Amino acid sequence: MQAVILAAGEGKRLRPLTHAVPKAMVPVANRPIIEYIVRALEKNGIRDIIVVVGYQKERVIRYLNSLDLPVRVVVQERQLGTAHALQCAAQFIKEDFLLLPGDNYIDTASIARIMQQKNAVLTWEHPYPSNFGVLTIKDGLVRQVIEKPDEAPGFTVSTGIFSLEPGFLDYLESTEIPDAINAMIAADTPLKAVRAADWQDAIYPWDLLRLNAALLRDVTQERGGKIGSNVVIRGPVSIGRGTTIGPNTTILGPVVIGEDCAIGPNCVVLPETSIGARTEIEPFTMIGRSLILDDVRIGSHARITDAVIGTGSHLGDHMTTVPHKTIFSIEGELIRAKFGAIVGDNVRTAPFCVLKNCIIGNGAEVEDGKTIYGDVPDGARII
Repeated sequence: MQAVILAAGEGKRLRPLTHAVPKAMVPVANRPIIEYIVRALEKNGIRDIIVVVGYQKERVIRYLNSLDLPVRVVVQERQLGTAHALQCAAQFIKEDFLLLPGDNYIDTASIARIMQQKNAVLTWEHPYPSNFGVLTIKDGLVRQVIEKPDEAPGFTVSTGIFSLEPGFLDYLESTEIPDAINAMIAADTPLKAVRAADWQDAIYPWDLLRLNAALLRDVTQERGGKIGSNVVIRGPVSIGRGTTIGPNTTILGPVVIGEDCAIGPNCVVLPETSIGARTEIEPFTMIGRSLILDDVRIGSHARITDAVIGTGSHLGDHMTTVPHKTIFSIEGELIRAKFGAIVGDNVRTAPFCVLKNCIIGNGAEVEDGKTIYGDVPDGARII
């Protein structure tokens, strides 16, 4: 069986974290989202994998080439929709195939369920169905896909993962896959609804915290670094090669720490935290339920909770993030959210700052002692 992964999109609603990488390449639990999909396919014996790339394609291609699994790459030069992306791969589709978005997590068991079916879709019950394609189902068959309705008729949504026959390509007349699915159903080709075992999507940046926590459940114990005296490590914790854990530091899993990091001494890392490669956490700092990307530096005596910190950012001493509820406008939509901070790439904050439920754009600078709320645009300077 073949598989086609659509990874050409940007993921605009995940900004500022997708300005330099597509959503499929955003690391969660220290691995890009797309890798979880490739590994789930591989574990089910599917090795004929086609990936359609577009936005920031060089990064995706470079990463796919580093995997120990041959993957065929197809380029969508202009992002003209998901149906167009599939058309770009049509010449290589010779048999029944799985169609998957490259920016959602799917587990091995769900792939096993759907690959046994012809013309089927993996479904999920979601509390906010209007962000997805909502399915109307009767007698186990999908009657219609209603894409992102203002008023959803139910809570059952499409995961965007389909098992299809090559004949489906004949329905790719519009720009989006749901239109082609509805055309196929209208032509009396039944589409089975198959419940997914586990599926996760991150629509907005703070959703990455939930996704990170979910994927850390599968962390395996690994001690690749140098661990100092009086260090306490409990629960599933993975420590990468070349990493140093300073004396008197406490780490409570599930936690994953990348390679060549320096943590502590006298730090605390609480559960549901991932720390990327080459990151430095200075003494007397506490981090919990957070996603820290590569090459980050966090000063001493900081308290970071419920935060996503982008690549290359430097946060000053005595920094605090404060989870709080507020409403954000993203892509013209008002969204209620509660988290500490979303910090883009290459952000610099001076000591004694407080980040309270804010989104700070890439390359922004914040001077001493500022309390930040709401949205800060890319390149801004808060003085």
